[in-house]
Amino acid sequence: QLQLVESGGGLVQPGRSLRLSCAHSGITSDYYTIGWFRQAPGKEREGVSCITNNDDSTYYAESVRGRFTISRDNAKNTVYLQMNSLKPEDTGVYYCAAARTAINMYYYCSSYADGMDHWGKGTLVTVSS
Repeated sequence: QLQLVESGGGLVQPGRSLRLSCAHSGITSDYYTIGWFRQAPGKEREGVSCITNNDDSTYYAESVRGRFTISRDNAKNTVYLQMNSLKPEDTGVYYCAAARTAINMYYYCSSYADGMDHWGKGTLVTVSS
């Protein structure tokens, strides 16, 4: 059974950094996508960043490009989201999600989060002074 467990959230001041981790297990597909999505209070869920396992294709939302970096450690079955220069508008619950395909990575991450097959429970990130 596929499982995703997020960690690394917390309270941080604007301009500081956090690194989120998503430990995954049970993925049996040869090609898959792991992504980070977030939902702020009163706002819709949005795709933040995604990565494929086969060619390291990545997607970043315009709002985080240049500040966030997604990476993966296959030996540890973990995907990371390094978040630098955090802003109050980055506040929200961050969810790790997986899809058993790499082809639709861009579409799922940018426009169709429902295409992701499995979701973690989320980790809260609060950016505030």
